[in-house]
Amino acid sequence: MSEPARSLPPHESSGRPAPGPLRDWLSAMKTHSPAETPRSNVKTGHGAAESAWSPRVVAPAEPSQGAVPEDADISELMAENLMLKAKLRLEAERQDELQAILAEEIRTLRAHIQDEIGSLDELRAEQAEIRAERERFKTERAAMQAERERVAAERSALTAERDALREERDLWRARTEALAQPLFQMQKR
Repeated sequence: MSEPARSLPPHESSGRPAPGPLRDWLSAMKTHSPAETPRSNVKTGHGAAESAWSPRVVAPAEPSQGAVPEDADISELMAENLMLKAKLRLEAERQDELQAILAEEIRTLRAHIQDEIGSLDELRAEQAEIRAERERFKTERAAMQAERERVAAERSALTAERDALREERDLWRARTEALAQPLFQMQKR
């Protein structure tokens, strides 16, 4: 309820005392304010505020000489209505706070998930680079192996050619010696 209603004196301007439940509600509202509710109580759902204050059942007041019983019933209903509205307002504020906390937690979780997804994407990119590098090394190794085999085949061919040339040289040497031998024998005579 608004502040002016909280600051009303216990006696109304008409001279008669305020009804009992309304007076009780006003005193309860003065002692309890939503700013006193700690944040930890908000997180647990029902906090100390609810256990500290609850509407009390008031026995119907004896009708005074000038008061009509219907006025007492109406004032009780009004007081109960005001108490229920205050409690509803407190619950709405508590629900708003909980929704704000949940929204913040969801934002934090989303940011964390986005960071993790980014890290996972980076890891996948690194793995793809490593695989590509490994494939490149395999290709280079296969090319080097083929080059080595080609060089080994050339070396074998060169060795065979060298051996053939040596054989041919030895054959020519033997022929020249055989042809030159009669010439040198004639001169010794």
